[in-house]
Amino acid sequence: MGHTLFDRIWDAHEVARTGGQGDGASLIAIDRVFLHERTGASALKRMAEMGRTVRDPARVFAVMDHIVDTRIGRGDGTLMKGGEGFITETRAACKAAGITLFDVNDRDQGIVHVISPEQGIVLPGLTLVAPDSHTCTQGAFGALAWGIGSSEAEHAMVTGTLRMERPKVMRVSFTGRLSMGVSAKDMILTLIAAHGAGGGTGHVVEFAGEAVRALDMEARMTLCNMATEFSAMTGLIAPDAKTYEYLAGRPYAPADFSNPHWATLRSDDDAVFDSEIEIDASTIAPMVSWGTSPEHTIAVDASVPQGPTRAHDYIGLQAGDALAGTQIDVAFLGSCTNSRISDLRRAARILDGRRIAPGIRKALVVPGSLHVKRQAEAEGLDKVFEAAGFEWRMSGCSLCFYAGGEGFPEGSRTISSTNRNFQGRQGPGIRTHIASPETVAASAIAGAIADPRDYLRETAETAA
Repeated sequence: MGHTLFDRIWDAHEVARTGGQGDGASLIAIDRVFLHERTGASALKRMAEMGRTVRDPARVFAVMDHIVDTRIGRGDGTLMKGGEGFITETRAACKAAGITLFDVNDRDQGIVHVISPEQGIVLPGLTLVAPDSHTCTQGAFGALAWGIGSSEAEHAMVTGTLRMERPKVMRVSFTGRLSMGVSAKDMILTLIAAHGAGGGTGHVVEFAGEAVRALDMEARMTLCNMATEFSAMTGLIAPDAKTYEYLAGRPYAPADFSNPHWATLRSDDDAVFDSEIEIDASTIAPMVSWGTSPEHTIAVDASVPQGPTRAHDYIGLQAGDALAGTQIDVAFLGSCTNSRISDLRRAARILDGRRIAPGIRKALVVPGSLHVKRQAEAEGLDKVFEAAGFEWRMSGCSLCFYAGGEGFPEGSRTISSTNRNFQGRQGPGIRTHIASPETVAASAIAGAIADPRDYLRETAETAA
């Protein structure tokens, strides 16, 4: 029987069997650890207090991203009340431990899951962990990358290993081709809507199929990013020529890409998966969430289905209501899901020459890294966003979640390129609809949830 991609990475990193439930647990070697300021200082401080040190500081990295102020000219602070301590303590702890830190205004600062690939820190076949659930983003590079807790981060830094129960493996194949205006964000939302937010529980998910192979690396990151919203341990995609082309020349990437192990990083044709799902990509439409979970998602031109009473009460929509045309107050482009240069280009294509609706209270663009910000500015995208009425920002997590900093009046409705629409995720009483960057841009123009395909067709007709 053949091996899956997951099998190959797991087996190469299995240090020892430790026994336990089921098939038993293993000690897994950890190649990279990433910290951020919400968790980094506490983990490093506890280690220091117990007289423990980082086993290999060269394998550990930290970044300021979660609570940093993203306003232009932000200085060195945060809008989170009492948040300064997270920043100053992380800075001091990283210096004491000898860890590489991407500080608030370092040239390469950004959201952890954006800058790790940018820097070539994540590589095919590696294991990478971080105290952040969206670490699965980096599985797009054929790495086994997953989110952990702070205590696990301590263990990984001190010992270079983690004790793990071997997960099951699921393959999700997207056949066919995506239609105009449909993106990787819509692919993952379609999966979660069809199979539930718990559909991947206990599994590593390998994304495969023609539509996945056709995605560029940034879109593959978006697809893997929300594996955690599917309750999977992580998502991953077999590396190919696109992977190596993306990584070539990155600061931490190797100069030589002829590593023979990398050529083995694929699932055999006769590999057997514990579960399989197949989705025809040509049937996917732009998707928008409506309730309190990513599984509460429908096509933008569909009607709200019957769901839990709490979800309807929260979002202020009832079964049978049309989603398109629902008025919005805030539009947000950003997060580790959709804040890369390709995301901004696609949103800017829709916004170019157009203005956001007068009823929009705030529209924000927060690039995923300062590198993305510079690249967008070099292409003039910042001017497109500003001319359309969006505020152009520095990099950081920003309005992906509410950290007690920026917020909006209770009852405000946002259309957001983020990954979670849990109740209160973007602030007390805020109603969040998650969608692709294209759908966020189209909705900002309309002042209501809108289908991006309408604007893309209009742009194409004008160009013709």
